[in-house]
Amino acid sequence: MAITELLPLRDLQACCAPITKEVISEGDAFSLASAMKALADPARLRLVSMIAAHEDGEACVCDLTEPLGLSQPTVSHHLKVLADAGFLSRSKRGTWAYYRIVPGSLDAVSSFFASV
Repeated sequence: MAITELLPLRDLQACCAPITKEVISEGDAFSLASAMKALADPARLRLVSMIAAHEDGEACVCDLTEPLGLSQPTVSHHLKVLADAGFLSRSKRGTWAYYRIVPGSLDAVSSFFASV
């Protein structure tokens, strides 16, 4: 099943209470697990960190390939997974794509565990 069929992540903040407040529903658990699966890769975690730390909070795919040490197609694949999961927004300028963290997208995942 494709990740794009499992999300949007934007619904997690509204639907998911912290783990100790109430039992998570099956549907919410499935959505949250899918979002976490998109993040559960060292290269993707580094990409999120690199983009967030980049000047103006936005980075071109051309700026991410060399520091990550992966080929451009591999980096683009990881960025697409993160964008499809709702963590990144993408804007195209000429031949390059620029990525930015979607405001609140990481908060939705982290807040689920906030009270543990």
